[in-house]
Amino acid sequence: MGVLFCLLFTWWFASGIFMMYWDYPEIREADRLERAAPLDGSQLHLSPQAAYRRLGIGQPPEGGDLAMINGRPVYRFRFGFGDQRIVYADDGTRLREFPPDRLLEIASAWEGRPAREARFEGTLTEPDQWTVSGSFSPLRPLRKYSWPNGDEVYVSEVTGEVAQYTTGRSRLGAYLGAIPHWLYFTPLRKNGALWSRIVIWLSGIATAVAFVGIVVGVWMYAPSGRVPYAGPKRLHMILGLFFGILACTWAFSGMLSMDPFPLSDDARIEGTINRALRGAPVRMDVFAVKLPAAALEEAGNLRVKKLELTSFDGEAVYLATEAPGRSRIIPMRRGPAVEFDRNRILDAVKRAVQPAILAETTSLTEYDAYYLDRRHERPLPVLRVRLSDAEESRVYIDPRNAQVVGSYSSRSWISRWLYHGLHSINLPWLYTHRPLWDVVVLALLGGGTALSVTSVILACQLLQRTFARPR
Repeated sequence: MGVLFCLLFTWWFASGIFMMYWDYPEIREADRLERAAPLDGSQLHLSPQAAYRRLGIGQPPEGGDLAMINGRPVYRFRFGFGDQRIVYADDGTRLREFPPDRLLEIASAWEGRPAREARFEGTLTEPDQWTVSGSFSPLRPLRKYSWPNGDEVYVSEVTGEVAQYTTGRSRLGAYLGAIPHWLYFTPLRKNGALWSRIVIWLSGIATAVAFVGIVVGVWMYAPSGRVPYAGPKRLHMILGLFFGILACTWAFSGMLSMDPFPLSDDARIEGTINRALRGAPVRMDVFAVKLPAAALEEAGNLRVKKLELTSFDGEAVYLATEAPGRSRIIPMRRGPAVEFDRNRILDAVKRAVQPAILAETTSLTEYDAYYLDRRHERPLPVLRVRLSDAEESRVYIDPRNAQVVGSYSSRSWISRWLYHGLHSINLPWLYTHRPLWDVVVLALLGGGTALSVTSVILACQLLQRTFARPR
């Protein structure tokens, strides 16, 4: 058992180095916008109201947008995750299903290569290594296509969207980093509850083992102030005195990543404020005041990839987006704007958080201790709003789309400091200064790996002596 935990620590530290630079493959909104075709206003012949009538549904949708699919504009009306209804904006035809040839065209457009070069790998109704998380369940079946360069594209037969995309490089990075680090092996990860329990228990036991090692090391060193060993034992004790605390805290913070004792209620606060910022569900008939083609014209020089049919504080608006940070707000009865009225944003937040009040509002142009990103992908500037509630909650709102993009409360300190702070060395004064952060974390991970390797060597020597004894 000891050898297994020595190997586990080595595994975790070494894979952590790769995780600094390679993520588990996933599609971000920026990826979708980058590969999407710009909307063609000349093909928009159907109003949002007329398109929605084709569905024969009475209540308003949760959301909707206009985008291009296979060279044609479509309205996508959403009724929950994975549940969307599609109507062509040029002739009003409902897109009820996606035949294989159309899904191949979607995959080919994403890859930017001719469809004839694609190889159909099969229809997936069960998870594979790259679609094993629960978020893919509403999107199955998935059709998988591969290209000679090693790229793989998964397209949902339910939504017609690309659900997953991997390259040879991203898969290699995941096999060296995220998969071993998270124990993200398909047979285990398919059972989410079992996987969670195993990771929590292994991390907890590893924390205890590391703590005992620290106690023993200090106890052996303290009386004389010297290391009483030679060879691998001496090296292991020296490394343990320097990096033992790191092994203990990293194992413990890794356990916290699984949220073994949830304390934060930030998601509820975010949901409450987001609903207030949107207001009542928007009806499609109000978009008759300004049709989508006119909204595209007002978007100016933007190559609009997605035109959202949304609302702000109960008022219908279009949100035209080309890429993250490149968008326009197009109200029904006013001209376009780059961001929503900040006073109206704050008024909506005030109503949502009553009886709490807004203790402080600030416009952030740089990341702070609770809203930061070493890759600088999270939006700036944002509105930081601190509330007067018992948890001293704070929310971060992007004025370009009037959505909460981050939050923190006193209940979140375990996640913020004991998980992110200890596990990612997510310290404000270090995290935003690269390559200093890289140098520090690589040094710590290298030391932890060396400590773990010496423990493996000692464990193997012990096993060898044990089995070599005469019986």
